[in-house]
Amino acid sequence: MLAFIIIVIQTLIYAYTWFTAYDGTLPKNFFYNGHLVLIALYALLLLFFSNVYSAYKVGYLRIMDVLYSQFLSVICVNFVTWLQLCLLGYRIMPYMPIVKMTIMDGLAIIIWTFFSHWIYKKLYPARQLLLIYGDRSPKHLIHKLNSRSDKYAIHSSVHVNEGEERIKELINQHKAVLVCDIDSHMRNDIVKYCFGKSIRCYIMPKLSDIIIMGSDSIHLFDTPLQLSRNFGLAPEEKMLKRALDVVISLILLIVTSPLMLIFSLCIKLYDGGPVFYKQERLTLDGKTFMIYKFRSMRVDSEKDGARLAMKNDSRVTPIGNILRKLHLDELPQILNILKGEMSVVGPRPERKEIADQYAKEIEEFPFRLKVKAGLTGYAQVYGKYNTTPYDKLKLDLYYIQNYSFFLDIKLILLTVKILFQKENTEGVESWQTTASKKEDS
Repeated sequence: MLAFIIIVIQTLIYAYTWFTAYDGTLPKNFFYNGHLVLIALYALLLLFFSNVYSAYKVGYLRIMDVLYSQFLSVICVNFVTWLQLCLLGYRIMPYMPIVKMTIMDGLAIIIWTFFSHWIYKKLYPARQLLLIYGDRSPKHLIHKLNSRSDKYAIHSSVHVNEGEERIKELINQHKAVLVCDIDSHMRNDIVKYCFGKSIRCYIMPKLSDIIIMGSDSIHLFDTPLQLSRNFGLAPEEKMLKRALDVVISLILLIVTSPLMLIFSLCIKLYDGGPVFYKQERLTLDGKTFMIYKFRSMRVDSEKDGARLAMKNDSRVTPIGNILRKLHLDELPQILNILKGEMSVVGPRPERKEIADQYAKEIEEFPFRLKVKAGLTGYAQVYGKYNTTPYDKLKLDLYYIQNYSFFLDIKLILLTVKILFQKENTEGVESWQTTASKKEDS
């Protein structure tokens, strides 16, 4: 209902702008049906971009994230609408009415977002959770949940060793349960018990759960079957993905060429060192290739060995700091995509030595190599630079198991959203050479 209200308001603002600023200035006159089609098209574009950027997820996202998503959606829609008007008018149409319309949209968004957030908090206060955990420490998860105290609150916790009777007794005292990474047999019993009692249950999925979630349902018999193909992408999916890679990378190369030239000059003039940084990375089936990046660190940054960037890393140059914050140091990888070594969307390519370290702790880590490495990906959109390897593996595996052409399009659009979000470029701690957090386990 709240989403419907903001769509109607923004569509009415567009209708007002259309009738007062553009109708009658085009070569062809629009009649009743023509007006309706243009206004309906605007509403559909709003719905599309707002859903892609999760602009209606009040309560699910923080209030500032909702505002950011709403503004980004409106800017995209209004820009596309202006291009549409230019095509209809066979000329560059005045842009000031669109600018004024965007400002009116912005005021409506601010009022709607704060009002919707207030309504949501009244109707849905923070859930009091029972945390059920095993031998793996839940410290890292608790830290994440505490960052969203507006939505989740851990009321009490219990270790699985306290026994089934004690756990069920505590479950009955709560309206929601969070099950951590515990033994599958115990977890299944808890999930079924919560289902029988109609108690909300949040589950941290295991890797096998993600594989099963991406499987196909078979109903040839009166017994349901799930088929997990386990070979990565099908041949037709690879062809379609490669076609998308070529088209997107060529567009990016044309659009960003002036920027890349400017960055190259700035890097060279700063310290006289090389403009590009080349490094061996892993891609499909564990094959290695040389990845290209703009050099963002000092020339001698790895004299003590390979390690991920830290928070406030002194090795990063001033120009490199800007490039990293905007993810623009990755632009030369367009060449890797055109060469077929990478894809636009896929798991981020790791260094072999770091991947080997992760594989010692997580033997399933090579699962992410069932598809080509990517410029952006599911883990980049929904994770952070310092997301733990295990969580990154889960996100990458979810992408592999649920791949579709339209998921790639969605992740490309979502990448625009994360470019200006600081938490996505946050480095690891100073004591970490990789993103592992062994002291939490």
